Amino acid sequence: METNLPIHNLSPHLFWDVDPSQIDSEKNKSFIIQRTLEYGFIEDWKIINKFYGLNTITQTVQNLRDLDPRALAFISVLSGVPKTQFRCYTTKQLIPQHWNF
Repeated sequence: METNLPIHNLSPHLFWDVDPSQIDSEKNKSFIIQRTLEYGFIEDWKIINKFYGLNTITQTVQNLRDLDPRALAFISVLSGVPKTQFRCYTTKQLIPQHWNF
């Protein structure tokens, strides 16, 4: 099993604002997972799922403060964990939204 995530195999647009060679797969785990869930392709998802595993990804996402609603729905369905158990969902509910006309 690999000890470091092959960042070069992920889509280059995921890390357009950082140097991919400086990304550590363990220290920057939440960054990699969030970027992949929000902006990645299905091939990117398969790579991180194979490397981290669904349990680790779910635990990491449960602690994120912010996540796109579609990415939250995706991980919630795959993991079987209700949206209400994700920090990004409960934090979003506490912040009043402006009216959308």
